[in-house]
Amino acid sequence: MRVAAARYVIGMPADFEAFAAHQRRLLGDAAALGAQVAVLPEYLALELAATFDEAVRGDAHAALAAIQRYRGDWLALYAGLARDTGLHILAGSFLLDIGQGRYRNRSDLFSPGGGHGWQDKLQLTGLEKRIGVIDPGDALKVFDLGGVRAGISICYDVEFPLPVRAQWEAGARLLLVPSCTASAAGATRVRVGCRARALENRCFVARSVTAGEARWTPMLEFNTGNAGLFAPMDVGFPADGVLIETGDTDIWAIADIDVDALEAARAEAQVDNDRDWPAQNRPVLARAVVSSLD
Repeated sequence: MRVAAARYVIGMPADFEAFAAHQRRLLGDAAALGAQVAVLPEYLALELAATFDEAVRGDAHAALAAIQRYRGDWLALYAGLARDTGLHILAGSFLLDIGQGRYRNRSDLFSPGGGHGWQDKLQLTGLEKRIGVIDPGDALKVFDLGGVRAGISICYDVEFPLPVRAQWEAGARLLLVPSCTASAAGATRVRVGCRARALENRCFVARSVTAGEARWTPMLEFNTGNAGLFAPMDVGFPADGVLIETGDTDIWAIADIDVDALEAARAEAQVDNDRDWPAQNRPVLARAVVSSLD
């Protein structure tokens, strides 16, 4: 399976059609490069706040409310692009109104056959908490993508091992990570989380990022990091686990993953973090004991 993860430079579309035209070009390029899965970044829908006046796009609460009018168009756009390109598309994330002025950070996943699923972000960052109107998700899912089972871990979520482990136990061998980070430290945290989850679960991880500056919006003002695909640091894969990462001008990080080869490589594996995971649950390891040096 060929997977493409985007380093997406935030723009300022004049209207929804301008946004849609860019998505058609972008995903058309990924399909032309042979991709079967395409991953777009967290908060992608907030780019649509640019279509409103300065008072709306410059206020986080007003922007979240305003972009809701595009929800139907958003779903129709990516459903159509999945059908037309033959891609499974993870359309970044959309801050969705769930009623009573509350929102969830939702990643929508579309299949070429017309299927649609989603994963809501489970852990909120400090910024999301300070905004005061975003709620965490309450369900953890996995999806079948053309013979490969995948989970979605939205940005900060990938820094928490247990939900990803639950997805792995449900059969996920590919983790899709749409992300948005405003600092080098934040980008590093997500990157380290991706590599750690690939190591401990013996799986593939695809990370998409936002890039560039968008000073017209407080939620996408600064964006940094590189898109990439990661594998276990073991026999048959790169020593650092990095299959590919974008540079400063690349749009797509694209690599082929082979789950069957991943499983077959177990015979020569140097470590079995995924199978050795239960050893952490031994009663003697449940609590550390303060030991005297006397």
